[in-house]
Amino acid sequence: MAGWLAAALVLALPGEVRAADDEASRTRVEAGESVSEPEAPARRVTAGPDPFEPLNRAVFSFNEAVDAAVLEPVARAWRSAVPEPVRQGVRNVFGNVEDAWSAVNHLLQGKAQDGVQMTVRFVTNTTFGLAGLFDVAGEIGLERRSEDFGQTLGRWGLPAGPYLVLPLLGPRSVRDGAAWTLDRQVSLANLVPEGGRSWGLSAVELMQTRSELLAAQALLGQLALDRYTFVRDAYLARRRSLVYDGNPPPEPDDDAPVAPAAASRR
Repeated sequence: MAGWLAAALVLALPGEVRAADDEASRTRVEAGESVSEPEAPARRVTAGPDPFEPLNRAVFSFNEAVDAAVLEPVARAWRSAVPEPVRQGVRNVFGNVEDAWSAVNHLLQGKAQDGVQMTVRFVTNTTFGLAGLFDVAGEIGLERRSEDFGQTLGRWGLPAGPYLVLPLLGPRSVRDGAAWTLDRQVSLANLVPEGGRSWGLSAVELMQTRSELLAAQALLGQLALDRYTFVRDAYLARRRSLVYDGNPPPEPDDDAPVAPAAASRR
């Protein structure tokens, strides 16, 4: 469950910039320093359809309250109590299972080369990385290329649909929300037998994911913008970029003048 308000900010940043900025910001936040406000974007991102905005805003406020009261304190305690090497191992194990599902989605999208690479990555880390505890594949140049079923549906031409904010899960489109139910079925927590171990893995995944968003939340909290609008626009823009592998086609310009109709014949 990675849909907290800060997650959209993480999704909105390009991969290379996000990795470097997240590490620097995390260090400064943990040292008690303030993080400077990023520059405002040159142009507003198209928000997309948001017909349920009043309801979405109410759920957004509820999610923020739950996050502030429960999730953020737990995430900070997790980061303080668990050493970085252990947290990295946890991150690797969950990511390894996701790599297998990413391989399937690459193949479903017709991207055979990426699908094969992710398959080799999964097999390498499972075999030589102690079930994914160590990212051996990454060290030999097999980079992670994550894909989910929502991206697959987007590549197949299914529109994103209206924007939603789900309780506890955060921002989704109708398409991605429906696809998430399948993505979740092949997560590590759902692949183990029912019982305490499944709940325990879900709790660990939640704490790990939320702890990785602490620095991004610090940035978001200092933005002099409507938080709801910023998160919505960032989420939709990033998801659209992911569907098209970073090269989305131009969106129709809603502000463009409409050509007048031809004069009727007399």
